[in-house]
Amino acid sequence: MTKIWKKLVVIWLIAVIVLPLMTGMQVWAKTEPKQLDILFTHDTHSHLNSFTTIVNGEKKEAGGFAKLKTLIDEHKKVNSDTLVLDGGDFSMGTLVQTVYDTEAAELRMLGQIGCDVTTLGNHEFDYQSKGLADMLNAAKNSGDTVPSLVLCNVDWDAMEEAGLSEGQKQIQSAFEKYQVKDYVVVQKGNIKIAVLGVFGKDALVCAPTCELVWKDPVKAAKQTVEKIKKKEKVDMIACVSHSGTWDEADKSEDEILAKEVPDIDLIISGHTHSQLDKPIQHGNTYIVSCGEYGKSLGTISMTQKDDGRWKATSYELIPVSDEVNPDETTQAKIDALMDTVDINYLAKFGYTRKEVLAENDIEFNSLDEMSTRHEELNLGDIISDAYVYAVENSDNYDGDPVDVAVVPSGTVRDTYAKGEITVEAVYNSFSLGIGKDGLAGYPLISAYLTGKELKLVAEIDASISDFMTTARLYCSGLNFTFNPHRMILNKVTDCYLTGQDGKREEIQDDKLYHVVTDLYTGQMLGSVMDISYGLLSIIPKDKEGNPIEDLEEYAIMEENQELKAWVAIARYMQSFDDTDGDGIANVSEYYATTHGRKVVENSRNLVQLLKNPNKFFMLMIGIVTVAVLIVLLLIFFIRKVLRKRR
Repeated sequence: MTKIWKKLVVIWLIAVIVLPLMTGMQVWAKTEPKQLDILFTHDTHSHLNSFTTIVNGEKKEAGGFAKLKTLIDEHKKVNSDTLVLDGGDFSMGTLVQTVYDTEAAELRMLGQIGCDVTTLGNHEFDYQSKGLADMLNAAKNSGDTVPSLVLCNVDWDAMEEAGLSEGQKQIQSAFEKYQVKDYVVVQKGNIKIAVLGVFGKDALVCAPTCELVWKDPVKAAKQTVEKIKKKEKVDMIACVSHSGTWDEADKSEDEILAKEVPDIDLIISGHTHSQLDKPIQHGNTYIVSCGEYGKSLGTISMTQKDDGRWKATSYELIPVSDEVNPDETTQAKIDALMDTVDINYLAKFGYTRKEVLAENDIEFNSLDEMSTRHEELNLGDIISDAYVYAVENSDNYDGDPVDVAVVPSGTVRDTYAKGEITVEAVYNSFSLGIGKDGLAGYPLISAYLTGKELKLVAEIDASISDFMTTARLYCSGLNFTFNPHRMILNKVTDCYLTGQDGKREEIQDDKLYHVVTDLYTGQMLGSVMDISYGLLSIIPKDKEGNPIEDLEEYAIMEENQELKAWVAIARYMQSFDDTDGDGIANVSEYYATTHGRKVVENSRNLVQLLKNPNKFFMLMIGIVTVAVLIVLLLIFFIRKVLRKRR
């Protein structure tokens, strides 16, 4: 009887105490929300090393993949299941890009710091199709861990139907070898995340050498998300997008994406170099950006809600500053890659990367000011002047003076801090592209524009660049005054040339003027007609006034080598006087101030708003007049019909 009672007591204890506890644990396990930490970068632009720049008017050391590695590792010590994403444009910005197609340094270093997934930006196409294909193959052949690469809106069907070009075939083969996909599914602990990649419309405009055909990014993303939901059982859908955010809502591509494809939980937004101090939220979709060049590491923590969607619980942009200790192993890999640059690239131009070109005591504008201040800036002045100097002092100079040199802000990648200006600093300030010679760096090109077209160049800057800040122009030789309050395409009130004697020279509409710029800018100027649907026309011409079909053929040559834009700047730096007698040139005091090259006239006076009307003003007045007449005729007709009915 005692044994029976003992058994009954045990059963009772299990029923009363143990089972409820187990049930409670199961309920707790079911209700405990899933949490995910995400670290992100974008637009690092080959900035593997830390660099000196101007931040809020102060000289600072910023960035560096070895420091990013330290910060990421510290985060992973707390949460080993952290997801690391990148939004593209990981290349083109420093000297290490010169071994882009042979070493794939940028993609390999993304893998080194622990990046799980990245996508392509427009600058990954700067080395043209063969360069991109070679880079992807080099990354795969390196044996290093590299991130997954996703892109959902490449239209291979359309290309195959039209017949693949040689460049398209090269990229297709490299994509297959690297295993580029529309999306990948990443497992982090008990959480599955589908990550898709998107290449934006403006990114395509900024990739003139891209041979690929693309689907509409929003439509392709929507189809990809539908496929994910149908085929995969995932907890979250994230997107690494190279589309960007803009102030204008109808142009802010990643915000449009968030609204049109609401099932995306998180968008890492690259391309516009935006730094979002808090996420942009549309519905249940969060958009995040941490700025360019790896100056900050973005962090966001998210918690899954009862309905399966996610809520941001914390968000921070961590400065990658000189207070962060670099990871030694990562830095050693970067140093080894940088050592190849002097031998394989700079030696061709007679430079080494640490060579000092000039001493600088001038406070140059920061890169940020190029997008926030629409006026003459000394950073644009010195680069445009460098073009003129280099061409007119080249061994192959033909004696034809340069009338105008043009530099858009989008081609300038960094400023010049006070102190020593090295070859590396100059290259980093203008590091884009590749020439027909296959060497890194856009060459300078020589072309001719009519006076009428030069005036249009000024008008495009005055009217368009507030909407597209990368198109802000800085000129040597071309001066203009504009009023931002006047009607679009009628903002310029005065436009003239400054000759070599410093005197004003009136522009003749039909005269041809010698213009020097870099290859990329020349290509973009030539595409103005297409972008404006024929309303605006700027056609680069040869000396006889014939339209140029291939601007690469008009690169300025020295023997068998192109004159690169960065080399032009380097030579100009070396040309300054040695004012302190230490054997090193000193940047001219001329650049301590501005010189009326671009004058802003902030007047709302009616006379000032209407003076000097151009053809676009008259066209708009005509359109408005016709529209008013049509409305009046409609009103008259409606009133007449109503009277008849009465």
